[in-house]
Order: sequence, then C-alpha cells, then structure tokens
Amino acid sequence: MKNHKNIPLNNGMSRDMKIEVAIVGAGTSGLYTAFRLTQEKKHEAKDLQIFDMNSRIGGRLESVKIPGMDFWGELGGMRYLTSQEIVTTLIEGYPLSESDLEKRTAVLDYPMTPIPFPMGDPADLLMYLRKERFKQDAWEVAQQKGQKFQTRFYLNQDDCGFSGDQLFNKIIYDVLMSDPWFVQKYGDKVFKYTTYRYEFQLTSRDWDDIKPNLEYRFVGSPYNNRKVNDIGFWNLIKDQVSQEGYVFLANAGGYYSNTINWNSAEAFPYMVGDFSSSPTYKTIEEGYDSIAYALANQYLMNEGACIWSENKLLTFNREHVNSTTHKYELVFLNLQSNEEWKVYANTLILGMPRQSLELLDQNNFFFDTNIREELNENIRSVIKEPAFKILMGFEYPWWKKALDIDSGHSITDLPMRQCYYFGTDENNDHSMLLGSYGDMETETFWKALSDDKVLFEVRPTKSASLLELEELNDVQATQMMVNELMNQLRELHGPDVVIPDPYVTWFKDWTDAPFGAGYHAWKAGFSVKHVMPYMRKPLEEEAIHIIGEAYSDQQGWVEGAFCEAEKMLQEYFEMNRPEWLSPDYYLGW
Repeated sequence: MKNHKNIPLNNGMSRDMKIEVAIVGAGTSGLYTAFRLTQEKKHEAKDLQIFDMNSRIGGRLESVKIPGMDFWGELGGMRYLTSQEIVTTLIEGYPLSESDLEKRTAVLDYPMTPIPFPMGDPADLLMYLRKERFKQDAWEVAQQKGQKFQTRFYLNQDDCGFSGDQLFNKIIYDVLMSDPWFVQKYGDKVFKYTTYRYEFQLTSRDWDDIKPNLEYRFVGSPYNNRKVNDIGFWNLIKDQVSQEGYVFLANAGGYYSNTINWNSAEAFPYMVGDFSSSPTYKTIEEGYDSIAYALANQYLMNEGACIWSENKLLTFNREHVNSTTHKYELVFLNLQSNEEWKVYANTLILGMPRQSLELLDQNNFFFDTNIREELNENIRSVIKEPAFKILMGFEYPWWKKALDIDSGHSITDLPMRQCYYFGTDENNDHSMLLGSYGDMETETFWKALSDDKVLFEVRPTKSASLLELEELNDVQATQMMVNELMNQLRELHGPDVVIPDPYVTWFKDWTDAPFGAGYHAWKAGFSVKHVMPYMRKPLEEEAIHIIGEAYSDQQGWVEGAFCEAEKMLQEYFEMNRPEWLSPDYYLGW
C-alpha cells in the first residue's frame, strides 16, 4: 500500500497570495475544516489554503517508528472511543450501526485499520503508591471476599475500601443526589447498586443541561448552595473526602491533570464517561496520526490545494493595500528563509490552542487588550496542561517475561506517574514502553532533567543499526532523564524484575512552542456554555473563527476538535450535517 503519510508540504512562499479562506494550524481541526469545505464544494482548494509553522502536520498527534520495531508508537494523542462518532466514522466508515466493517461505506479515500487499544488485565498490572506495591484489582479482590483493601492513605472511615475509580463515582453520585433539582429531573438515571458500584446513564445532552444548573448542597460546607460550575475540582474533592482522600485520588488515578483545580461541572462527565467506566478504546494500526494524514490527503487531492509548512503567522490586519477585495492581511514568517511575506484572505480560521493564540501579535485589532477584554478573558478560560512523553526501545519485553504483562499501564505516585507497555515486534522481540506520562505537578521535576545538555547515547542491536539509530539523536532524552526514569521503573516493578537498559529513546515535551500544553481543562467559574460558541466566532463583525480541542467539551480528544470545527461549519458556512454522521449524534454547545 502506498504510504499516505508521504504528503507534499510546501515550505516556500507565494508573496501577496489572494485567497478566500486561510486556515492557520494543520492539526485535526484545521485539516477537518479544509476537507469538509472542499468536499462540499463550498470553496475551491486554490481559494482555501492551510498554513502551519511546523515541518509536519497533525498538531498534537505524532506517531513514530523506532528502528528495530515495525509498529507505531505514540508521542501525542493515541486512541479514540467508539462513542466518539466523528472520529470513529472517519476511521471506520458508516453507518456505525453496521457491525461488519467490510459493509460500511468509507468517508475518506485513504484506508485506516482500526484495532483495539488494549488496556491490559488489572489482575496483572501494578500499582505502586507510598512505597507499597500491589495489583490494580486489589480493591475488587478484597470486596469479593467481603473485606476492605487497606492502603497507606488515611482515608475517612466511609471511604476506606474504595478504589480510585469507585471513589470518584461515589463523590459524583453524592453531589448529584444532594441537589433536589437534579433528583427530580434526572434521579432515575443514576444508580447505586452496592456500596462500591454506581452507574450513570446520563447522555452528553443531559450533562449539558446539568452542568450550568447543578448546585452543591452540603450544609456546613464552604461551598454550600454554590453552582458546581463555580467550584474547583480539588476544592470539591477535598470537601467530600478530605485532603488525604484527594491525594489518594490524584495518585491512584494515574493523572494529576484529572484532579487539578479545574471546573467541577466539566470534570463530572469527563470522569464518569471515560475513566470511571469501561469504554471501548481503539487506535489505528498505521499510527493514530493517520487520521490527520487521511484528512490532509483528501484535501490535497483537489487542484490548487496546498499546506504551507514552516510558515509562522505573526499578525493579521484589517487596514492594508488590498482592503477593497480582501478583509485581512496575514503576515507570515517563512522559517526557512527568515523572510516575511503576506497573504490576503476574507475569512481566517485559527485552529490553534491557547498558547499558539497567545504567541500571535497581541496588539493587533483582534487581540488588543484595551478593547477586547471579553476575548482575552475567554482565551484564558482554559488551563494549559503540560505533558512529557518518553518512548523507550528495549531488546525484549521484560515486563512480559517477568510479570506476564501483555499490555496496559502501571500506575505510581513516583514522578513518572505511569508507564504503558506499548507492544512487541513479533519478528525480533524488540519492545516499546512509554516510559513517562508526566503531567502537572511533575513538570518541574522532569524539566530540570530534560534541559540538561548530555543526551542519551543510542546502542545498536541485532535489528537496529547504529547508523539508523543516530538519525534520532535530536529526539533523544537526556542521559540524566533516562537514568532517573530507569531508577523509577525499577522501583515501580520491584527488586525481582530485571530491567535492562534501553537501546534508544524518543522524548517529546508538549509545553514547547507553539503548543504550550499537551491538553487543556476549563477553569472553574467560566460559563462554558457561552464560551464555547463565543470562541467559534469571537467578534460578530469579523470573519475570524477559533476552533480546536482547547475550547471544546472533549478536551484532550481529537473528537473535541472535530465537533468544534463541525459546529463552526454549520453555523457560519451554511453547511449541512454530513450524510455520514448520524442525525442523532449530539455535537454539544
């Protein structure tokens, strides 16, 4: 099969180009927008151009192959949920009700192979908290015996014996059922079956009604009678289960980003709908960033289509020499030549996260802080969540040989937080591990190590030559970082597990410009119901749109980027819902 990732990118210039639509950002929201607008013939491709400052496309999706292994590792987004209908349909075809993939109709001309994203067996996977090592199903095993699994956390008596997921569910259930309005309207959709088992049968549409209205009703609490939307998640968790309970949830959950002080009303459906249930995760055999390349290829099939790479948008103006025919003058810096050049367009679509927006000229007419107070406040309505990822290549799957772990991830309160057992090449046993999923609180721990100058030295193996490994020298983690990470891996897995040194690494820091974060989270106190549609067209009189994952209600997911782009297209480009998307699928606010 032809390699559909080998796409033509233009890192040159075309001075004083005149077009109708300029899309800035070749991530998933920008590529989806270009695909839809050209597919539906709203614009010819020559009048719709994509610009990106990077030398590759995909934004925060980046799938890579490490020498010695014939499968893809993920440095960015790595999976999707089958409940996310846009991304699932683009990958798997439609209608989704047809269980036979062969009988579905493809939306994109570049085939992708959906495969399960294995989460492993909790009976095999490790948890290492407060220097205590146990299996991830320890709580459930004890519960089946009528016992309470005790950890080294001093939990409230009523919270002892709950796993992290179960305790999240308990908190959310108790808060929901404390509000008489919720009980009257939705009480028949949430269930407490046993001490530990809860179920939430609330749809996304239900949650969009609940989130702005839910009140916190606990007499004696500092937050009594306040909207849950106005309470930080850390504040709420501490109020419900104590600070020690909060520390337990932050550590046992595997992600500090889930328990930072973000908007509690947004956190509820996020926790219940993903991490506390049993969703069906999938990925793409050709690498998860294949979704970006498939969309790019679909757009590039059109005559005149072009993705201008390594071109950085500096600013855009309304007052310029071509203002009689084109609304905006865009000033780009060509990173190859270090020369500025201009593009003229009538519509500007910024498929960019918060940091990228903040890197633009903040004194131009659009961002001017003296007159654009609402826009600037809404840009800052999301928290930038740092993320570090380190892929490590080993000569054999030591986790399988020692612990019979096939896939999934182990969790710890060490700064590495998690490690994913990514896969093994069947031909040579070479194996890949995602060695760190550092986020939030651990950022400064890893930053001090990643800034060191001495890089890890690759080591050839029987299946990976020194020549091909040295081509990855510029993406190696530092030697100090690898040394520290190996110490933590050995502590997590225990003294009985012999862990060899890796032969190669691949390090990615998503806080680097222009991304500024791995993902985003809504701040408490913002009316997300109003900010989301606002960002899709901040100024009524301007044809300027902001889309992407950052200002969506599915932050951290490609689906969030797709939904914001689709709503923008329907609202401002007079486009109908695509025939391949179920008419019942809810796109959110």
